[in-house]
Amino acid sequence: MDRKEIDEYVDRCQQLIESSPQMDEENTKVKLVQPFLELLGWDLYSTEVALEYTVPMASGSTHVDYALLIGDSPVVFVEAKPIRSTLTDSEVQQLRSYMRQELDTDWGILTNGKSFEVLTKNQQNGGEEVSVVQFDLDDLAENPAVLELLTKESIRSGKSDEIAEQVAQTNQAIRHLQENEDSVTEAVTGAVESEVGELTIDLDEQAREFVQSLVSVLREQRQFVSETPSAEQDTTPVESDTGSQASNTEGYVIQFSDGVRIPARREERHTKQKQNMGAAVDYLIAEHDFIDAVDMPYSPPQARKNCAVNTEPTHPTGDEMRSPYELTNGDYLDTSLNLQGKRSRIRDLAGEVGLSVEFLGDW
Repeated sequence: MDRKEIDEYVDRCQQLIESSPQMDEENTKVKLVQPFLELLGWDLYSTEVALEYTVPMASGSTHVDYALLIGDSPVVFVEAKPIRSTLTDSEVQQLRSYMRQELDTDWGILTNGKSFEVLTKNQQNGGEEVSVVQFDLDDLAENPAVLELLTKESIRSGKSDEIAEQVAQTNQAIRHLQENEDSVTEAVTGAVESEVGELTIDLDEQAREFVQSLVSVLREQRQFVSETPSAEQDTTPVESDTGSQASNTEGYVIQFSDGVRIPARREERHTKQKQNMGAAVDYLIAEHDFIDAVDMPYSPPQARKNCAVNTEPTHPTGDEMRSPYELTNGDYLDTSLNLQGKRSRIRDLAGEVGLSVEFLGDW
């Protein structure tokens, strides 16, 4: 899809929402939802889009706001809510019930023009309607690839079904690793010990971090399009602040959900993960009272023996941190983790103060 067109759509919608945050349902449909459908390649002025489509129900019939059709068959149901409302579980269930009545309708979109939830029928589980992805306009600005799941061409060609199956398999793997973390950790520890014997490091802790890192990798690699860039994607090197061409790489950049970016400016970027990890935690302490929000020494729920932050460069066991980072308040952050472990740890720390995080640049 054309990135410029997506950016223009996001900017236009954000301006409309900012100027009219209490927009009613009818205006939400016309100003926000219908342009979204056009962005996906659906022609609103043709027979492939039906408004107030009749859905037969056991007690009679009802209507779904939009039905997107291939030939005479509805393949996508779209249910719209006003921008001022929050999408609820009951509305998701309502959309599921609509999809259940039409055998050819494998996709559903619930949206208020700002937030989106996409459902599909899981053919591996008897056609049960499951949530594939949730995103909002801000996410779309950062990861427009998610739209490939919903374009008319992807649905017509069957590519959407392939993507959904891959996402479902990945979700299943993530759930299994999370629900069986202890047994998988023991299996990894046993496999390493059977190959190399006992080690001087805390192998159980390292194995657990490996399992957690694997979950992080699966989440981040849960892509919705091929990794091969399309001809429409702009691969031109970006201009640096000085005007010369530079790589898209900006070092290890951490973007918090409150809008703060570590580092704030490109010229402040660090080449070492440890430095940016420490700078991020300094920010959480200074601006979000992280220390007041947790018990010290702080250990993430998944950690057993080691802690993440302590007043001394040691763990509760008395062992010294292998790679301590002294924070600006005098406490110490354990940074002896691999790349995926660092990302997982930063997520844990941010989550303690109600923030989510995105990793950019070299991460």
